[in-house]
Amino acid sequence: MQVRAGKDTSLELLKIEGLTKVIRKKKILDDISLTVNSGEIVGFLGPNGAGKTTTIKMIMGLFSITSGKISVQGHDVTKDFENAMRHTGGIVENPDLYKRLTGRQNLAYFASMYDDETKNQIDEVVELVKMKDRIDDKVKTYSLGMRQRVGIAQALLHRPSLLVLDEPTNGLDPIGIKELRDLLKYLSKNAGVGVFISSHLLSEMELMCDRIYIIDNGVMIGEKTIEQVKESDEEEIYSYNFITSDRDRTYAYFKSLEANCEQINGGVTVVMKRDEIPGLIRTLIGMNIDIFAVNQSHRTLEQDFISMTTGTKTQIR
Repeated sequence: MQVRAGKDTSLELLKIEGLTKVIRKKKILDDISLTVNSGEIVGFLGPNGAGKTTTIKMIMGLFSITSGKISVQGHDVTKDFENAMRHTGGIVENPDLYKRLTGRQNLAYFASMYDDETKNQIDEVVELVKMKDRIDDKVKTYSLGMRQRVGIAQALLHRPSLLVLDEPTNGLDPIGIKELRDLLKYLSKNAGVGVFISSHLLSEMELMCDRIYIIDNGVMIGEKTIEQVKESDEEEIYSYNFITSDRDRTYAYFKSLEANCEQINGGVTVVMKRDEIPGLIRTLIGMNIDIFAVNQSHRTLEQDFISMTTGTKTQIR
């Protein structure tokens, strides 16, 4: 790929406007809008079933669009599909490779589908994804991380400006995740590629992306830069499990505060800021409810949604 001198975020590569998808009268996506610029990594964050894969399949032309518009470098995916895909490379769900062939044979096969692809371009992408030492081994001997890298090499064969990846860290060990992260950062910074990557792991998005869009139940609920995400983390919103003498009254009290809470593991779990916990404890004691334990849990994706959008609605009374 032609390497650029540095990151250039002046060119809008992907633009999604009012994207809606209805399947069997059920609205899967509702008015999704987002952009990806050259030289940046944009995360698409949401729990399983939020609509991430559906969105990516529509970008790649695998699903029809109910309403709205998707364009890649100004080419409408519906009206000008061929030109839109000339600028797009992607992996949906898992790399589709022939395991009995070598990595190089796989790339040669896919390269044959493009009129102007050559052996030198295969060598170029192999070098780019750091698979030079193993590219002539059979794919069945590769780790999942190696298969992901060859899949990305395949997606880069026609020199796209936009790379679209659906949950690429799934199943990777920590070393494989770091290698993938480093590769995508290199592509965005040095080759000027715009990367759109979906995940349900906020921790990975923080380490990898410049911006993130948050989707839940097919609805876009937020857009944040990574700096804003880190600022939200400082609010220290956690999950706390209260074990008390009266679980039902404890739960009813938390619900009256419009808190995000549920009855679980013999207690009541509530999501809120750390500095709000003492007030809750004082109130419960004032209600003659004994408190046997308050256990703090790690942040969940749901809690991070709260932190990055509206925050807890709880007000101590």
